[in-house]
Amino acid sequence: MLFNPTTKVRLLAVGAVAIVAAACDNDSSVPATPATPPQPTATFEVTVTNLTNAQPLSPVAVIAHQAGYSVFDIGSPATEGLEMLAEGGDNSALIAAASGNADVIATASGAAPIGPAGSETIFFAVLESELPGLNLSTSTMLVNTNDAITGVNGFDIAELAVGESVSLRSIAYDAGTEANTEAAADIPGPAGGGEGFNAARDDLADRVAMHSGVVSQEDGKPTSDLTGQHRFDNPIAAFRIARIN
Repeated sequence: MLFNPTTKVRLLAVGAVAIVAAACDNDSSVPATPATPPQPTATFEVTVTNLTNAQPLSPVAVIAHQAGYSVFDIGSPATEGLEMLAEGGDNSALIAAASGNADVIATASGAAPIGPAGSETIFFAVLESELPGLNLSTSTMLVNTNDAITGVNGFDIAELAVGESVSLRSIAYDAGTEANTEAAADIPGPAGGGEGFNAARDDLADRVAMHSGVVSQEDGKPTSDLTGQHRFDNPIAAFRIARIN
């Protein structure tokens, strides 16, 4: 039989592989296949500043999502989660419902109410693979009202580069779930100290719309427990959204 160097090299190579494999089987110190490295993330910060004179803002709900989700739609009834936030300042149900939505990527909450002229910065992170089509929504209650809210509803942040930021200002919306009595018994904020969320919807409109503003006792609403200092003009809040890595 003629010598075939190619065949011999192949046999040696196969033998070497077999020896290495056997050594690995017998040596428990050989590390296992390394785990898949974590995917890179993109971190954002949202700084909220209260621009009103006497309207504290409830803890802010922050929701990063795709286009299939929205906190509210103008002209449509508020969800129960938004109703709870708009009447009592509690964002937990809104965030819980958002977290269960397939189009929501991340959620976060402010730590406390934001007083007039005050501000707070809230952080959230998403995977870089989740950036395409990423939108940001926020929502908070003007607590010296019946059911006024403000926030950002579906702002595109997908193309925000590291180190870049954008500044927005928001207007007031009426959640349309509670009549605007301006009575202390119906206002959860410091101007009233009354009831927050009530499942009964006594606002006949039952739809989200731009807020018409506070009337107050000084402007001719004798049953109002609010004064001129509680009135507000748009904008209500400033939002600075920045990508930090």
